[in-house]
Amino acid sequence: MNRYIQEIIDAHVLIEKWLGKREGTLEVLLSRFGEDFTMVAPTGACLDYAAVAAFFASQGAGRPGLKIALDALTVVTQWENGAVVNYRETQTRPDQPVNVRWSTAVLHQNERAITWRLLHETAHP
Repeated sequence: MNRYIQEIIDAHVLIEKWLGKREGTLEVLLSRFGEDFTMVAPTGACLDYAAVAAFFASQGAGRPGLKIALDALTVVTQWENGAVVNYRETQTRPDQPVNVRWSTAVLHQNERAITWRLLHETAHP
């Protein structure tokens, strides 16, 4: 499997465990995001690394029963030390509406690991 697609999958496993059950450690989850990370949420809000870190810090186990399914994972483009990946994410929780979004991530490979540089999410009706 492509290493960038695997990173998308692995990161979402950690996110599901952290938000759904507060399993794992916040430090390991946040280490996947570069300090220059930016996220555009489905609402259009733009969040920097500090805002995303604060969100995860405050939301451990904040979404009980969360399940995240990914599909349509596609490498849009790839270069020596990075890639752009597009995918659909479906979040479900007991007694909550299904939340579906399309996401595009820009990932960077350094000597130690792959880090997330940009995530742009768009709500899917």
